[in-house]
Amino acid sequence: MNLMDRNPPHTGTEAQVRYLDGDFRVVRPGSYVRCAVTGVAIPLEELRYWDVDLQEAYSTPQAKLERLGVNVRL
Repeated sequence: MNLMDRNPPHTGTEAQVRYLDGDFRVVRPGSYVRCAVTGVAIPLEELRYWDVDLQEAYSTPQAKLERLGVNVRL
């Protein structure tokens, strides 16, 4: 897909992603994934946090810590 395309073909659809160490692979095209903790839609270009073993995405580092049961107050 060209970055100049005005209407990407999968805008607004949830992607299916395989999370790898330091990278991820899109299995089913889409524009976002959902945070496993908060349910927030995370655009693929903003996806930074995930768990390889659990195959889950997280919107923030705090969401990941919450999933692990760590209570951190900021």
